[in-house]
Amino acid sequence: MSTNTALRPEPPAPAPALRPGAKGAVRAPAAALHSICAVTAVLLGLVAIGAMIHEPVLIPPLAASAALVHSAPALPLAQPRGVVIGHLVGCAVGYGVLAVAGSSAWAAAVAAGLTLALNMAARTPHSPAVATAVIILLQTPAPGRFVPLLFGSAVLLVLTGYAASRVRRNAPRYPAYWW
Repeated sequence: MSTNTALRPEPPAPAPALRPGAKGAVRAPAAALHSICAVTAVLLGLVAIGAMIHEPVLIPPLAASAALVHSAPALPLAQPRGVVIGHLVGCAVGYGVLAVAGSSAWAAAVAAGLTLALNMAARTPHSPAVATAVIILLQTPAPGRFVPLLFGSAVLLVLTGYAASRVRRNAPRYPAYWW
């Protein structure tokens, strides 16, 4: 019994290589390394500031914000308005719910939903800001210290995103828009 090669399906043609910047392209290793270094540097800076003033400045929502700003600078979630105002909205909601309902996981869940709703209504999308509200409900930081540190840290993330996008040639420019 002979095998007919004409009946065998042809192997699929190799996918064409994606050029840098093409839709769906994987970031080049140099660009990924640049983002990783920028995120690590800004987070280490927040840790250093916290160590100098004896306050924890690096909180998980800021780490998530840094990742968005440096690895996806064109996304609406990464734009300065969302980063700064979004965290402040999360802060206000967190302290508001804390004042009304006290500190509990239930109240934290409500604060998260309210933060998301208000950020969407204010056109300041920033998912890490939802976690800021949760942090406030579960850790109850003193507002007089926490709010200025959060605001300053959010501004610092935006400024380092701006600076880092100008260091490497051909890097996507951050921000896509300021307001």
